[in-house]
Amino acid sequence: MSKLFSRIAGLFTSRAQVGVDKAGNRYFARKEEVDGIMKEKRWVLFKGEDDPTSIPVEWICWLNGQRKKAPTPEEMMELEARRELVRQNVALLKKEEEERRAKEGTRGKPISIGKVGGPDLKSFIQQFPTASEGGKVGEASGPMDGLRDSQEKAAEKEKLDTQFSEPTGSGQTFRPGTWQPPT
Repeated sequence: MSKLFSRIAGLFTSRAQVGVDKAGNRYFARKEEVDGIMKEKRWVLFKGEDDPTSIPVEWICWLNGQRKKAPTPEEMMELEARRELVRQNVALLKKEEEERRAKEGTRGKPISIGKVGGPDLKSFIQQFPTASEGGKVGEASGPMDGLRDSQEKAAEKEKLDTQFSEPTGSGQTFRPGTWQPPT
């Protein structure tokens, strides 16, 4: 019981305010002995609503122990100025990109930047003759077509349609199974 009382009393007596951020959140630390080892406990008291997204990255690093010393107001001002410069550079790049796209749009086909899309399937399909154009759609004719009869084709189609629980065959006759992990 005395340990509990001493810990509660320690919360109010030995805490030291380390700093305040731009949003008004206050940061505290205190030294505490745990199992004979002195440890520093760090925490934040939010100004308004408990919104963890309002904590700057530098203070998060300090709270997690990734920084030994708390960020100073001068350091915070310098980092904020650097972030503002990055925002301005991003805005300038976006403006230049829009101008470049507008310029290319009047000249001809725009060049896409970023992820490369897959093939254009519509133009790919249009390369092949349709059944109405008189071309045979499906298998290509070759010298071996006369050797196979319709019964063999039907048997092969039936074999392909069935699903096996285990892989079967080898080489060109290999068919992967539909193995499922045990439940």
